[in-house]
Amino acid sequence: MSKGKAAEAAVADELLRRGMSLLARNYRFHRLGEIDLVVADRGAVCFVEVKSRSSDRFGSPAEAVTAAKVRRIRRIAACFLQERRLEDREVRFLAASVQCESDGRVSCIEILPFD
Repeated sequence: MSKGKAAEAAVADELLRRGMSLLARNYRFHRLGEIDLVVADRGAVCFVEVKSRSSDRFGSPAEAVTAAKVRRIRRIAACFLQERRLEDREVRFLAASVQCESDGRVSCIEILPFD
């Protein structure tokens, strides 16, 4: 399993442990792109971008969620909501920052909201 897939799986497990429900994994809408995880949390729909790093040499994982990426995620999220008829739900956007050891093991998961 790749580092990215392992990080996504670890974040999904952590969100489930926190009581959230998984709605979609790697949701893709045509050529707009992909959202790593979509979860439900007490009636809200949360779109989760997972970023992993084995060091902070190139910045933290959360710093990789750029303004352009946020715009793209918002467009894909709108398509997901419309497709699933969930437009009336509260929506949240989360960045999951995952630190990995050199052997690929996940050492730390931090989940932060973003706008």
